[in-house]
Amino acid sequence: MEMVGQGGEELEFCFERLVMGGDGRGGMDGGGVGVITEWKDVPMELLLRIVALVDDRTVIMASGVCSGWRDAICLGLTHLSLSWCKNNMNNLVLSLAPKFTKLQALTLRQDKPQLEDKAVEIIANYCHDLQDLDLSKSFKLSDSSLYALAHGCPNLTKLNISGCTAFSDAALAHLTSFCRRLKILNLCGCGKAASNRALQAIGRNCSQLQSLNLGWCEDVSDAGVMSLAYGCPDLRALDLCGCVHITDESVIALANRCLHLRSLGLYFCQNITDKAMYSLAQSRVKNKHEMWESMKSRYSEEGLMNLNISQCTALTPPAVQAVCDSFPALHTCPGRHSLIISGCLSLTSVHCACGVQAHRTASQLSHPAH
Repeated sequence: MEMVGQGGEELEFCFERLVMGGDGRGGMDGGGVGVITEWKDVPMELLLRIVALVDDRTVIMASGVCSGWRDAICLGLTHLSLSWCKNNMNNLVLSLAPKFTKLQALTLRQDKPQLEDKAVEIIANYCHDLQDLDLSKSFKLSDSSLYALAHGCPNLTKLNISGCTAFSDAALAHLTSFCRRLKILNLCGCGKAASNRALQAIGRNCSQLQSLNLGWCEDVSDAGVMSLAYGCPDLRALDLCGCVHITDESVIALANRCLHLRSLGLYFCQNITDKAMYSLAQSRVKNKHEMWESMKSRYSEEGLMNLNISQCTALTPPAVQAVCDSFPALHTCPGRHSLIISGCLSLTSVHCACGVQAHRTASQLSHPAH
C-alpha cells in the first residue's frame, strides 16, 4: 500500500503499528480474519483506531481514500480542529460540514480572520450534535452566525466567541434562549455583545452555566453581574478583568449567591473596595457549616482557588488578608501564585498560610534558640 505526502506516511506508520503488529506477518489477532494488504480492506473499527492516532489534517486526507473510508470517518469522527488551516478554512468548512455530521467538538480558532457567516450556517445546518464550538477571532462573522447556531445547535455546552467584535447583544440573547445547556462561555473582547441586556438573558436562560469570561467587556456593570449571580448559582469561574464599571455590589452578589465560585478575575476593576473583600471572606464563614455537612472530606478544596485583584488599588492589606485567611487554596508563595496582587504595592504584606509558615521557619533558622 502506498500513499503520498506527509499525512500518507503517518497513516502508513499507524497501519503497520496496528495491523502488522498483530502477529508480525501482517495478520490480525482474533483468528478468522484474513491478511490485510490494501487500505480498502481495513475494518471500520481498526480504521477508527488508526484515525485516533493521527492529526486532523491526516484525518481529512484519509476521508478521501475511498467511499468506505469516507463513510466510516464521517460516521465515527466526533472531534475536529481546523486551526492548522491558515489560508482556506472557510472553503474547507463548507466542504466538510455536510459530511462530518456527527461532530461534537469543532475548533475553528484563527490567527487571521477567514470564516464567514455561510460557513457557520452550514455547520448549524448539518452538525446538530455539536456541543463544543470555538469560533474565537472570527472577526468577519455577523449576527447571522449566532442566529443560525441558536436554531441548528441547541445542544451546545461550550462556546468560545472571544474576539468576535461584530456580534450584538440582541443576537447573543437570542442564542441563549435556545442554547440553554451552555456551561462554558467565552465572551472576552465581545464589547458589543456582552451588555447588561445580554447578561440578563444569560442569567434567565442558562442556569447550568459554570464558566464565563467577560474580560474587557467595558459596558458590563453591576446590573448584568447581579443577574448572573442570581440566575447562574453553579458559576465556578468568572473573569471580569477590565470591566471598569462594576462595584462592590457585583462581588457581594457573587459571594452570597454563587457558593461554588472557584476563580474570580477582577483585574483593573478599580471601583472594588474592602467591602467586596470582606463579603467574600464572610461568605466563607457563613457557608462553612452547610459545606461541612455536605462535603466534609472535600472542605479544604471548596471556595476560591484563584483570585486576581491586580491594579485594584483601593484595597487594603487587612481586607485582602481576611480573604486569604478564609480560603486556604489562595496562595501568595513562589510557584503557587493563585492570589494575584501585582500593581498593588500596598498589599505586599499579604501572605498565605504556607507563606507565613515559611517566614517563621526562616526566622527560627536565622535566630536559633539559646
